Amino acid sequence: MNRGAIIAGLLAALLAAPAAPQTAPASPVQPPPHSLPFPDLGSGQSRAERRVSYELGPELRRGFSAAELREQQRRLDAALGQLAAHTPGSPDAFVVAIALDSDPVFAREAREAGRVLAARYGAQGRTLVLAGPDGTRDDAPHGSISALVLALDHVGRLMDPAEDVLVLYTTSHGLDLGLAYHYGDSGYGILSPQRLRAALEEAGIRRRVLILSACYSGVFVPLLAGPDTAILTAAAATRSSFGCVAENDWTFFGDALVNHALRQPVPLEEAARQAGRYVAEWETRARVLASLPQTSIGAGAKAWLPQIEARMPRIASAPVGRPAFDPATFTPPVRAGQK
Repeated sequence: MNRGAIIAGLLAALLAAPAAPQTAPASPVQPPPHSLPFPDLGSGQSRAERRVSYELGPELRRGFSAAELREQQRRLDAALGQLAAHTPGSPDAFVVAIALDSDPVFAREAREAGRVLAARYGAQGRTLVLAGPDGTRDDAPHGSISALVLALDHVGRLMDPAEDVLVLYTTSHGLDLGLAYHYGDSGYGILSPQRLRAALEEAGIRRRVLILSACYSGVFVPLLAGPDTAILTAAAATRSSFGCVAENDWTFFGDALVNHALRQPVPLEEAARQAGRYVAEWETRARVLASLPQTSIGAGAKAWLPQIEARMPRIASAPVGRPAFDPATFTPPVRAGQK
């Protein structure tokens, strides 16, 4: 995703820029624009010290009024309070879908991913969507690192760790340090693999389906793969992914995996293969460097996935929204350092 490369360049170069006025959104349902550089969130003087700081998952929120903070806390508390608890004797799936960037493509994708995953895994009543305004609505708790950590902690308290499964879908820009939290010119952060692993472990969530849609999201695989984890990423650790234009309804990976493959009554591993073929075809036609989506499904996950997938609809649902790849309108992204 092209801003991921730009963010990575900004962080690596520690760019500083004079403050620029933030353009107010046209209406309450319009997402705030990005007009300022992504700030340096590291600490310490050496490269190693800075890397440790990023791994801790720094989050910066500035310029939010007390009313905005209270409203977001109210929304999050209300949404968490509506989640149903574990059903004894039955393995349940709990779905969390989060957009970590205010570009509206991510909010649209997270909302539809929540619907598709809830239907696939029988998680109605156990699905939480964290997403900002998308141009048509602003009715959910906004995605942020802190909101995700609180959500995982709450869901972990509702789950039976021996039976239940978390299905986490994240969509955002990314960089080689992790996922980028970026809300207008007010919210910034890095969700590192170390921070996500710590949040899952603290919540006591053992069985996990992790679907990460972002550039460089393959950096999460080495640290989070395991026997009871299925992890699917939009790209390899050194590659960008595509389709994150603000006006889109889907990223390439989200369209391929969620909007097409996961609507089919097929196992997760086959859905990942189908999505990979879609993405490879679109990238070839777009003449961009392959993103190389990654899939790792542990032996334990292969044993319990059929239990929650037994609830998937037997008839495929139809894709929605505008396709992520349209050869008539696709423009290759500009890389950091290009003009």
